[in-house]
Amino acid sequence: MKLINIGYGNLVAEDRIIAVVSPESAPIKRIIADAKERHTLIDATYGRRTKAVIITDSEHVILCALVPEKVAKRGEDRQEETAEEEELSHSES
Repeated sequence: MKLINIGYGNLVAEDRIIAVVSPESAPIKRIIADAKERHTLIDATYGRRTKAVIITDSEHVILCALVPEKVAKRGEDRQEETAEEEELSHSES
């Protein structure tokens, strides 16, 4: 399982993420409100302004203080690290 750091020591399983979106639009605000009612909202902002909303395959909605581009970049960086590790392990065999 690969984890992505979403700030303040919080980690999310990369393979469970469906979307990382901006919280500004009305549909996303409705998704946040619905998740709050269903008790599937996770606030990982530590009191900071919400800059990204992460939607998972388990219908959990995670509020994040990082911008969506930064969350995506951290996921890409993690994938590059994993690819390099796999190449090293194959070359050692």
